[in-house]
Amino acid sequence: EVQLVESGGGLVQAGGSLRLSCAATGFTFDDYAIGWFRQAPGKEREGVSCISRSDKSTDYADSVKGRFTISSDNAKNTVNLQMNSLKPEDTAVYYCAAIKYYYCSDNYYAMDYRGKGTLVTVSS
Repeated sequence: EVQLVESGGGLVQAGGSLRLSCAATGFTFDDYAIGWFRQAPGKEREGVSCISRSDKSTDYADSVKGRFTISSDNAKNTVNLQMNSLKPEDTAVYYCAAIKYYYCSDNYYAMDYRGKGTLVTVSS
């Protein structure tokens, strides 16, 4: 069974850090690009970051560049999102998703597999 399970969310003060993890089972991790998406209350789901399938190149939304870092551990089938200098506007449910393609889709629902999300709350 294919599963993506996010962990690491929680409550943090503005300026603080969190590290989210996405553990994947049931598929060959190396064949997939992995992305993080988020949905804030009252807003549409948006792409946050992606790590590509082959050369592990990375990309970030402008709103998180310089603060968030995505990384993968293929031996553990895990992708992490290190989030530093968190802001109240980063408050959202964060989802990881996988697509059997070189790079992530901008559309969360176009991804092949999707996790259930983990809540990040940043207080001011």
